[in-house]
Amino acid sequence: MIYSRFYDFGGFTMKILKSIAVACAFLISSVANAQNISFIKDVAPILKENCFACHGSKNPKGKLDMTKYEALRHGGTKDDPIVAGKPDESYFIDVLKATDKTRMPPKESGDALSPEKIKILQQWVAQGAKIDKEVDAKADLLKELRIRWKAPVPSAKYSFPVAATALAFSPDGKKIVVGGHHEITVWDVDTAKLEKRINTRARRAMAFLFLPDGKLVVAGGRPGEEGDVRVYDISGAGKITDGVSFLDGVDDKKIMLKQLLDTDDEVLCLALSSDGKKLAAGGCDRLLHVWDIGSGIENAKLEQSIENHADWVFSASFSPDGKFLASSSRDKTAKVWNLASKESLATFPDHQNSVYGVFFKADGKNCYSAGDDKQLRLFGLDGERAGKQVRVIGAHTGQILKIAGNDKANLIATGGSDNTIKTWNAESGAAVKTFAGLTDQVLSLAFNKDGSLVAGGAWNGEVIIWKTADAVVVKKIAISPGLQTAGK
Repeated sequence: MIYSRFYDFGGFTMKILKSIAVACAFLISSVANAQNISFIKDVAPILKENCFACHGSKNPKGKLDMTKYEALRHGGTKDDPIVAGKPDESYFIDVLKATDKTRMPPKESGDALSPEKIKILQQWVAQGAKIDKEVDAKADLLKELRIRWKAPVPSAKYSFPVAATALAFSPDGKKIVVGGHHEITVWDVDTAKLEKRINTRARRAMAFLFLPDGKLVVAGGRPGEEGDVRVYDISGAGKITDGVSFLDGVDDKKIMLKQLLDTDDEVLCLALSSDGKKLAAGGCDRLLHVWDIGSGIENAKLEQSIENHADWVFSASFSPDGKFLASSSRDKTAKVWNLASKESLATFPDHQNSVYGVFFKADGKNCYSAGDDKQLRLFGLDGERAGKQVRVIGAHTGQILKIAGNDKANLIATGGSDNTIKTWNAESGAAVKTFAGLTDQVLSLAFNKDGSLVAGGAWNGEVIIWKTADAVVVKKIAISPGLQTAGK
C-alpha cells in the first residue's frame, strides 16, 4: 500500500536507524544506573514503545489499559500486576522476563524488551512503583509524553531527500511553500531560490492552506505519535544565514499563532469553504473537524467533529455553497456530510479500495473522487443519484493519490504513483493535459490562484512547476536544503 511507504519516511529513517539505536542504548544504560527512576520520563516511554499498541484505551487486551497509571495499577482481568517494592513478586516484571508463551510483548507483536529496559522497570518497581508528583494518576500518558517532547532543530543541510508531502502557492503566486523535515520551506517561484525556513513541531506537513488574510494553516504531525493543525504567519523576517531567513515556528508566538487541533496521530487534509468562513481537517483519527472562522482564525470555534468514516480520512472538500462537506477515506468510500442537519447525505463505494482524493464539482450536485483503483470518477448527490456513479472520467496507470481543483481555470488536476499529473475539464470531464518530468510518485499537488500554474511534489523531494495551458516546465526545485539543484 502506498501509505505504508508514506509512513516509513523512506531511506532517511533507515539510514539513521543504527546511530539512533546506539544513542538510545547509551541513554537507557545511563538511566538504569541512575539513583531514582521517574515514571513519566523513564518508564512511560518504554510502555508507550512496547505496550500501548495492545493495551491502549480502546479495547485493551486482557482489559488492561496501560495508557493511564491508575488503570495500569488497577489491572485488567487480573489484580494489580505490580507489588510495589518487590519486582520479583510482580507479574508485570515476570511476563517481561518470560521466555515461554506468556512473554510480553508476545512474539507475534514484536521483540522482547532489552535487558536495559527491563532493568529500568525493575528498579522503578523496587523503588515503590511511584508516579511523579506533577502527573495525575488518571492522566492520558500519551498526552503527558507529548507535552514533554521537544522538537529537534532541522538540519542545516539534509543528508537525504525529504518527501514533498505538502505544497501550496502563496496567495500572490510569487512563492511556493513546501513541507520539510520538522520545517516549512519557502521558495521563490521565478528563481527557485530558497528564501525562508520555518521550524515546526510536526515532523512533516501533510496539507497547507492559505487563508484570505495570508495566514498559513498547516496539518501534519509525527506518524503514530501526534497530529495537529496550526496557524502560522510566515510573512516576517528572521535571522539571515547564507541568504535564507530562519523563523521559529515552535516557540515564537508571532510566527506560530494558534493551534486548532491536537490528536494522537497525523492530520492528513484541510479544506476551506469558498467564502473563507469554514475550515475542515481530517486524518488518522477517522474524524472530520469543522471550525467556524468567520470572526477570524484567532476566534475559531469548533462546530463539529464528524465520525462518518471507519478509517483514515485522506481528503476533504466543501460544496460551493458551504453547506456540505465531502471526504475520502481508507475505508474505501467517498462520503458527503450535511453540515446543517449533521447527517450523511451520500456514500460512494464504487472504488472498492482506498479513496485518496475528493473534490466538489462547481454545480454542487456532483463530486469527483479518485484512489487506489487508478480511476477518476464522478458521483451524484441529488435524490436517487446520491452516492451513484455518474461516469468514469479517466485514469492514470497507477494509483491516483491527489486531487486539486481550480474554478477560475475550470480544471481538475490529479497526481499519481505513475509519476504524472493530469488535468481535466472540470465541467465536461474531458482530458486536457499530461504533465511529465517527476521521477517518483506524486504526493502533493496545487494550483496557483488563477490556475495558470500547477505544481507537483514527489516522494524523492522533487517539485516541478508547469504552465497549465501548455504543460511547459517553469521551474524545477529539489526541496531538501543542502541537496537542491534548482533550475529551469
